[in-house]
Amino acid sequence: MKTLNTFYIAGQWVAPSAGGSHMDIVDPATETLTGQLSMGTARDADRAVAAARAAFPAWSESSRATRIELLERIIECYRARLDDIAEAVRMEIGAPITLCKHLQAAIGLAQLQAAVETLRHFEFETDHGKSTVRREAVGVAALITPWNWPLNQIAAKVAPALAAGCTVVLKPSEIAPLDAVIFAEIMHEAGTPPGVFNMIFGDGRVVGARLSSHPDVDMVSITGSTRAGVEVAISAAPTVKRVAQELGGKSPLLILDDADLKASVTSGVAQCMVNSGQTCVAPTRMLVPRERYDEAIAIAAAVANGIVVGDPADPATKMGPISNRGQYEKVQQMIRIGMEEGARVVAGGPGRPEGLTRGFYARPTVFADVRNDMKIAREEIFGPVLVLIPYDDEEQAIAIANDTPYGLAAYVATSDVARARRVAARLRAGSVRINGAMLDITVPFGGYKTSGNGREYGREGLMEFLECKSVTV
Repeated sequence: MKTLNTFYIAGQWVAPSAGGSHMDIVDPATETLTGQLSMGTARDADRAVAAARAAFPAWSESSRATRIELLERIIECYRARLDDIAEAVRMEIGAPITLCKHLQAAIGLAQLQAAVETLRHFEFETDHGKSTVRREAVGVAALITPWNWPLNQIAAKVAPALAAGCTVVLKPSEIAPLDAVIFAEIMHEAGTPPGVFNMIFGDGRVVGARLSSHPDVDMVSITGSTRAGVEVAISAAPTVKRVAQELGGKSPLLILDDADLKASVTSGVAQCMVNSGQTCVAPTRMLVPRERYDEAIAIAAAVANGIVVGDPADPATKMGPISNRGQYEKVQQMIRIGMEEGARVVAGGPGRPEGLTRGFYARPTVFADVRNDMKIAREEIFGPVLVLIPYDDEEQAIAIANDTPYGLAAYVATSDVARARRVAARLRAGSVRINGAMLDITVPFGGYKTSGNGREYGREGLMEFLECKSVTV
């Protein structure tokens, strides 16, 4: 049993304020209690913000070299804890250990390294005749991160914020607290100046609301559901602070008529199901030429049925459980809704996979005979559920792809890259990946429409944490 009953504020591990609640830490693979987490109050948020505010003047005036040196120490400390981080993520959200080692833990390290390289070459001042344009730290940044790819989002926010000269208050997801504690330990071991980095736990209703409405918080960066992003924006509005949001998605994969169908469908199913489908950019709507629709269904069903679901501690496991009971129940409900809407289950379906009697395990599910107006095609399920939608021509495929309230990502499969680029230019999404391209964390990432605003990663991600000032002589 792990007891997490301290927060990291002003360079020290401190006890929460009186009046806070507690939350159980549950292993999603076994449904057993593995620990208890102390949840913060508005008073804890105030303490963390005060520490960050006090540290801001000195850190915002620190040199580029000082910030690079700190980030490099953080990288070395992080590298030394990679195995600990991977094991923590496995225990708290049930991701397979191979995924935890090679992606969940590793991508946090990659984000830190990318931020250092961006900082090395970033121009904080540019001359324009008699004027100079300065980029200065926005101030105290509240960072609210999710549970599905926890280290990616923590590092993708903390690193550019520090690089910009901001001080931060991190509120990680209470569902994924183990890795966040390790991250705070890394920040301490690296010698982060007191108050530059602070971390508290708490739910969105109490701590999240206080941070987003706090008059001494200059910016909120949130990754989460669209509902959570809207609540933060409303709470932040009276203080006119900056809000950056990376929110939900219902991303399409357009398999064009000249694509290698087997390779494209196989890759699409794999991308949808990774991390138990709990990925905001997952290509959960597969758009297929009508004349090859039945063939695509057969391929997708075979791939989904071949996914090994089981104990995340087993290196052979390809898909572990859903991260928590509430999300598991939502996924099961959405599968039932899809069946009620008339969609045809060609792989998976409701309930646990055969042989698994406990744990929040869902079956890799593929729906055929889906219309784009069905609930399972319009709402983010955040689980291992793929829908296949037929189209008649390229124009209709683009129209279906864009007919969504979301706009986080889109995917195109084709043998003609020039054609793919033309299609990509017409897709209303913040990023488009062609022919199975991997995520590039050196270029901006973010969404259109209800998938949020602002950008993370690379130069644009650093600029989110900077104000723009012009000085004219």
